Amino acid sequence: MSSVPDGKKLVRSPSGLRMVPENGAFNSPFSLDEPQWVPDKECPRCMQCDTKFDFIRRKHHCRRCGRCFCDKCCSKKVALPRMCFVDPVRQCAECSLVSQKELEFYDKQLKVLLGGGTFVVTLGTSDKSETMTCRLSNNHRYLFLDGESHFEVELSRISSMQILTDGTSPGEEDVHTYTSLLDGLCVSEGGTSRASGMLLHYKPMGSQDAQQLQMEAAEDKKVASLWLAAMHKAAKLLHEARDQ
Repeated sequence: MSSVPDGKKLVRSPSGLRMVPENGAFNSPFSLDEPQWVPDKECPRCMQCDTKFDFIRRKHHCRRCGRCFCDKCCSKKVALPRMCFVDPVRQCAECSLVSQKELEFYDKQLKVLLGGGTFVVTLGTSDKSETMTCRLSNNHRYLFLDGESHFEVELSRISSMQILTDGTSPGEEDVHTYTSLLDGLCVSEGGTSRASGMLLHYKPMGSQDAQQLQMEAAEDKKVASLWLAAMHKAAKLLHEARDQ
């Protein structure tokens, strides 16, 4: 499925122009659906400052949350790549802060993930390991692992992710992060050590049985650590997208 071309199309919604995949099934797993706007008749007042709307004070909808505000409470236009908007769109103060923080992921961490890092990879409980380059696919839907062999992990089929730091082992309580993507378990963080590896559990295509994948930084450990830190941020966005 990763080889299917991802065509794009330009669509106009009430919120603005969006560049979306021609086939909705190939949306980025980081993407968010457009919210339903609160109907005009249900918001006679600003949902932030409670100012009453009239001919002078017009109502505006936040493109991220869909709620209704006056111009003062919904004046910022901020880029919203998670909804595929072409141009910055109007957002309330609360949503604009969230969107601005996410821009760092799209401007920095996403590029790191696409560039990849080198790891020693162990599949399942095998004693055999292989040095492989791991990177995020251009459509953000897969992790590509390339070495003497090649295989892919679809992000939507990852059930748990554990980022290891120097001096920790899989399963220890003081791991840097643990993020459950499918099972709705808790997200916790701790420690300031450099990330050194990752432990994944995922379900291969056509199987309901979870497979374990362990990756340990190889060669350029700084690049690998930056890649793991970016993957940590990506996991948070994935968790949020699935809970919307």
